[in-house]
Amino acid sequence: MKKYLLLLIGTLSCLSQISFGQGIESLELTPREQAYRDSIMKLNQSNAQIAQSQEAYNNGISLFSKKDYKSAIAAFEASIKADPTFTGAYYNKAVAENELNQFDKAIVTLDKLLQIDPSYNKAYFQRGRAHQGNKDFTKAEVDYQHSIDLNPNDEKGWYNFATLKFIQQDYDGAMTMFTKAIELKPDFAYAYNDRGSVYRMKGDYPKALIEYETAARKNPNLAFVLNNIGTTKLKMKDLAGAMAAFNRALSVDDKFYLALNNRGATQLEQGRMDDAQKDFEKAISIKADYAAAYSNLSGLYFKKKDYKKAKEAADKAIEKDPSYSPAYVNRGMANEMLRDMSAACEDWSKAAELGDEAGKVYHSTNCGF
Repeated sequence: MKKYLLLLIGTLSCLSQISFGQGIESLELTPREQAYRDSIMKLNQSNAQIAQSQEAYNNGISLFSKKDYKSAIAAFEASIKADPTFTGAYYNKAVAENELNQFDKAIVTLDKLLQIDPSYNKAYFQRGRAHQGNKDFTKAEVDYQHSIDLNPNDEKGWYNFATLKFIQQDYDGAMTMFTKAIELKPDFAYAYNDRGSVYRMKGDYPKALIEYETAARKNPNLAFVLNNIGTTKLKMKDLAGAMAAFNRALSVDDKFYLALNNRGATQLEQGRMDDAQKDFEKAISIKADYAAAYSNLSGLYFKKKDYKKAKEAADKAIEKDPSYSPAYVNRGMANEMLRDMSAACEDWSKAAELGDEAGKVYHSTNCGF
């Protein structure tokens, strides 16, 4: 009995030595067992990297939704670093870069994405946006067309291609593509608005107005659409209708400086100078570099026969935007009344050089000596 117990204790001692003295790592594994263990370790490491990438990506999405595009880009870069094949991170990084007008960077990001997945149609759309932002219209057209070819039912692809056609003054091409976008998305307010702008560029103001009003019905909270209704009614000499539209626009967004400036111009046309001046000055207080409001203020002072202030306001407009031709016309008029014809003719000549028809008329009429 005693001997048996001793043997049992000895056996336990051996087991203890195997379990704790040598440890598991000292056990020999077959090549197959080693390969299996290595694959598990790699899988665990890969899962950890994917989890890290996903966490950074989710953070980027959150930052993007807050319009903190710079921080979102950094988060997407961290996501890509953890998982260099994560196409979603590349795509959203490029979108954020486009939002910041970092078009060259967006193109590089999207090139990398399309190397990973050449069928990622939204990447062609975003790269088209970037090329359009860089004014490389030929490359933008190629990308938009590729995007449409991959997904012909994507109204955004047709819409952006249409805006590119519009910028290039291909109004018939733009009309066709805006119409296609509307067919795919019948409540597409932006497309109705822009199709209205095509009619407007063609000089068909009644049809433009129909499109703008349709856009306003589809989405009554777009101040720029209401502003377009107002400016179109101005062209149709409907001052009361224009005022109503600008008031509606400002009820949606009381800091919409375009509508303030346009309402001021309408009130100036109606002889309400004090109200017009308030609108111009408020527009400038919202957007300090808004040359059009300074130029209109110059015209207002001219009507008040305060030619010195008219010149000063025109000076400001030209300082803010040296290519804004109406400001040169207005400053020329002020200089004429201040008995400085040399300066007046120089201003009108500059306006004419910039393509301003009024500048050409004033210069040819008053400076032909």
